[in-house]
Amino acid sequence: MTVIPLPESGFLSAASDDLKRMLAAQAVDLALQPGEVLFEQGEPGDSLYAIIEGQLEFSILAADGRKLSLDMMGPGAVFGEITLFDPGPRTATVTALMQCRLLRVRHDDVLDNIRRNPDLAEDLIHLAGQRMRWMGRLLNEQVFLPLPTRLARKLLHLTEVSGGDGAALALSQAELAEFVGATREAVSKTLSAWKKSGVITAGRGGLVIEDRITLRTLADPDAI
Repeated sequence: MTVIPLPESGFLSAASDDLKRMLAAQAVDLALQPGEVLFEQGEPGDSLYAIIEGQLEFSILAADGRKLSLDMMGPGAVFGEITLFDPGPRTATVTALMQCRLLRVRHDDVLDNIRRNPDLAEDLIHLAGQRMRWMGRLLNEQVFLPLPTRLARKLLHLTEVSGGDGAALALSQAELAEFVGATREAVSKTLSAWKKSGVITAGRGGLVIEDRITLRTLADPDAI
């Protein structure tokens, strides 16, 4: 069996050697094409995934049917761990933004490995804790922070996980609006103000962060 090298980034950079060996040795290698859906919100979940190459978008449908993009993840990210502790429907839809390569480990196989090596549970509990903090932070931002702060934080995050030089982001204003739970018009107004002040440059192909220091200040609610 060919052992697949794992990225030294994201959650995998801090995972134990035992967890990395399990993923590399027992997982199934999957490939996704741009726009392909890995799974839909509400579908039964039975697997843990690790991203080897590419980028995935995580989104949900709001009560009014509107799509809300939650996050973008790249190499080194691990997801799907909720089904290990509480098997049930998937909480989000996962879509490939580009050609992707993943590792998949089935729920039963993970549990079998934990029974043989209980120390693996520590890694997975740590991962679940990270996910809970992320969900809590996302909820707090959506409820309590104004749009400019949410948008600045999201731009900083998305440019960091999208690869490249960490400054360019190939997303439309409508797509950015999905990520921050706002209208396209509101996002456009904020980006226009930042463009005038030299924080970003923007066009039809996306945007480029020109002044990351100022954007970090805008992302700090205490600086408002």
